[in-house]
Amino acid sequence: LGQRMKALFFFFFSSRRRHTRSSLVSWARRCVQETGINAEYMGYLRSKGMPNLRLQKRLAASVLKCGQKRVWLDPNEASEIALANSRKNIRKLFKDGLIIKRHIHLHSRSRVRRMKEAKRKGRHTGMGKREGTINARISYKVLWMRRIRILRRLLRKYRELKKIDKHLYHSFYMKCKGNQFKNKYVLIEAVHKAKSEEKRAKELGAQAEAKKAKKKKGDEKKEEPKPAAKDEKKAEQIILPIKIINQWHN
Repeated sequence: LGQRMKALFFFFFSSRRRHTRSSLVSWARRCVQETGINAEYMGYLRSKGMPNLRLQKRLAASVLKCGQKRVWLDPNEASEIALANSRKNIRKLFKDGLIIKRHIHLHSRSRVRRMKEAKRKGRHTGMGKREGTINARISYKVLWMRRIRILRRLLRKYRELKKIDKHLYHSFYMKCKGNQFKNKYVLIEAVHKAKSEEKRAKELGAQAEAKKAKKKKGDEKKEEPKPAAKDEKKAEQIILPIKIINQWHN
């Protein structure tokens, strides 16, 4: 009897056609006729199999607020789940992990991430992969806005930190507006160069002022009269011949 039942089960479940209700009824009648199984024994076999959990699945879908397809019932705990006939019991089973709400199946993003990572390295970006003009792919205006905001932010930062004064700030602001600096590093270099030139000009100006003051002082000294020295020279010129004449007389 067991071998014949196994053969019938194998024949029925191995066939690929969809089984309708009528086909299931005919299959059951065939089992009864060929094996001589009575209705009582069939009920016994049905009781030994998995219980009907249609009610539990409907209640779980209502409690979890999802479709019945997303409700997973633990097949190993079917007998315990079958005893749950209220929403309260279903909530307890969900808390214990016997009933699970499946995740929504979405499209995998792994291939997209892989492609993006490759594009960051410069792959898959040749002429054959491009659609649209350069301005359509990324606008010239957007590029300009990004660059000018970076440059103006740097100038504001330098002004707040007292690295540049308001005059130098205005000068570089207008130069940025005139598209003179390609990027932030060129602007930083220009700022340092301007500051060094300004410092050098101040030093040279200070040196020139010092020289001018020194020269002025020298000129003032030259212009001062020296009467005492002239009188001494005249006195010496008069005294020398007198001394010579006295020595000759003696």
